[in-house]
Amino acid sequence: MRVGSTINQEMLLRELGIDKRGRHRRSARKNDNELQICSFESVALATDYFSDANKLGEGGFGPVYKGRLIHWEEVAIKRLSIASGQGLVEFKNEAMLIAKLQHTNLVKLIGCCVEKDEKMLIYEYMPNKSLDYFLFDPLRKNVLDWTLRFRIMEGIIQGLLYLHKYSRLKVIHRDIKASNILLDEDMNLKISDFGMARIFGAQESRANTRRVAGTFGYMSPEYFREGLFSAKSDVFSFGVLMLEIICGRKNNSFHHDSEGPLNLIVHAWNLFKENRIGEVIDQSLGDSALDNPQVLRCVQVALLCVQESAEDRPNMLDVLSMIYGNNALSLPKEPAFYDGPRRSSPEMELELPEPGNGSDNRVTITVMEAR
Repeated sequence: MRVGSTINQEMLLRELGIDKRGRHRRSARKNDNELQICSFESVALATDYFSDANKLGEGGFGPVYKGRLIHWEEVAIKRLSIASGQGLVEFKNEAMLIAKLQHTNLVKLIGCCVEKDEKMLIYEYMPNKSLDYFLFDPLRKNVLDWTLRFRIMEGIIQGLLYLHKYSRLKVIHRDIKASNILLDEDMNLKISDFGMARIFGAQESRANTRRVAGTFGYMSPEYFREGLFSAKSDVFSFGVLMLEIICGRKNNSFHHDSEGPLNLIVHAWNLFKENRIGEVIDQSLGDSALDNPQVLRCVQVALLCVQESAEDRPNMLDVLSMIYGNNALSLPKEPAFYDGPRRSSPEMELELPEPGNGSDNRVTITVMEAR
């Protein structure tokens, strides 16, 4: 389906709540965010007509390009693939959400292009790519000492806490993972990719979906199996990411056999039970990390975040309190291992890793409920 044949510029801008001058119609206050509406020609010129030299990566939404618009700093431009029907839904979702959210740990949406068949989102450019570019590379991970890793974890917590509790919209991200944590020139982080995010009502605590889409290894068991999601689903994803940051390994980097663990969660849990948790810590952090009580505390917090039952997981405010506190932490129960029954047989789709970002953890799962 050709996107432009069914939704024209005026219709889509109206859905996004943006007038032709690029201002949100609902925003009359002086400090509210305004989006710049760019022409296709200006974006094409900014990217040297979408040359491969300016291509930053490729995702489910479509390709991402680096560009420089007139009078602006460098930007990142996400171009919706015309053949992607789901991408249009994600485009509208991401544009509507992130334009209304402002936090130092969320990527900033600068503008958009909605012209003919073209749908593009324009973001601030993050020169240090994504967290996985460093974390899972044998050499680049040495840049991430413990102080920086802890700062990254704290920033993710602050961003999620804003989404879950302190923003004017209660938002569940649903796709927290290393490749969606972007880093600026000073290695400050910003959470990105809100295509799968959902807004909750003030009194709403969880929801159910017929379409389960996310990245295998980061999805909570109740979402993976039943399509149920809540703020605790994001907590689970963060717990997985937290373990990856501490251990320097991907959750799915293990091979399941009679002798080895199923994933990083299992590996960390087995060592935690045997009081050998120091063995899971990334060796690139050096011997000092093995005796650092903050590192060991963060491992235990991560295991509490990946509990099987959503009720047993802390919320993000609790997580923030726990990583900075000195009080004794509760002992985690056996965490979720993804070895239980699923609602139906999943349809597996493998996304290729983004060029140059060192990631091959891009398996997404879509489960369609039978009618």
